[in-house]
Amino acid sequence: MDPQGTVRDLRDAIARLQPDPPAAHPGKWYRTQHEHWLGWLDAYAGPGAYGRTRPSPTSARAVYHRIVEPKMLLYLAEAAGVDAAAVARAREAVASATSMMQASGRVRRIVPWEVVAPLLPPPGRPRQPVP
Repeated sequence: MDPQGTVRDLRDAIARLQPDPPAAHPGKWYRTQHEHWLGWLDAYAGPGAYGRTRPSPTSARAVYHRIVEPKMLLYLAEAAGVDAAAVARAREAVASATSMMQASGRVRRIVPWEVVAPLLPPPGRPRQPVP
C-alpha cells in the first residue's frame, strides 16, 4: 500500500489480510482484531462504536497513529508480514506498559507506519499466502 494512502485504502488492504483466530472479548462487538479494524474503519467518518466527537484524519498513516488498542497494531503488523522478531519485541514492550495508549506508542516505535505500509496488499490485489 502507498504509505500516503487513504483510510479507504487502508480498510481495503486490511480486508485482504488473513484474519486472526476468533477470541471471546466480553462486552465487545468483535471477535477478531481483523473484524475490529474493519468495523472501526467502516464507521470512521462518523461517531462509530467509540462516540468520536472530533473530525477523523483522512490518511492511513494518521489512522495508524491514532489507534489506542495495541492488539490492533500487533495484529496488523503480524498479518502484514512485519519481521517476526520485530513483532515479538513489540509484544514484549506492550507487556510492561501501564496504559493502552502507552502500549500502542511502544508498538509504533518498534513497528512504525513506514514499515507496515509497504507490506500491506496494494489496492485491487488479494494478498498472496506466504509459503
